[in-house]
This record gives sequence, structure tokens and C-alpha cells, in this order.
Amino acid sequence: MRNWMMLMLESNRVIGLRIAKLMRGGKAAQREAQLMVSEKMLAAAKAGTSLMAGASGDKIVEQYRRKVAANGKRLSRKRTRRKRSR
Repeated sequence: MRNWMMLMLESNRVIGLRIAKLMRGGKAAQREAQLMVSEKMLAAAKAGTSLMAGASGDKIVEQYRRKVAANGKRLSRKRTRRKRSR
């Protein structure tokens, strides 16, 4: 039960970070939207495979939590603007 509740809280934070990035627009937002969709498809496929292999619900939630944590870390990093060479 704890894993499920933590996933809910952690996912909520990542959703907020993603919305902020998408609202800024531009190429970074477009890349994030594409990454978000592809990650969801891969995560669903992995969860299905894990279920068929006999994994428990908690194990699958742990898999999702690891991915959510990685996304939270990536999205909360400060990005520095690179100077474009001319």
C-alpha cells in the first residue's frame, strides 16, 4: 500500500514538472511530449510482461517508481543555455 501511495505523490510532482516544461513550448517541449508518450508505451509493455511472468503488483509499482524518480531527477535539473556557434 505504501508503494502505491508514494507512486501517486511522486507522479504528481513529475506531472507538474512536465506541465511546466510543456507550457514553455519550443523544441524542448516537443521532445518531452514525444519522450513522455514513448515512455508510457514502454512502461505498459514492461508491466504486462512482468505480470505474465508472475510479478506481484508491488514489484510492478516499484518499476514505475524507479522510472518516475529518474524523470523527476531529469526534469528538475537546471539547464544552462548553450551558446550557439556561428
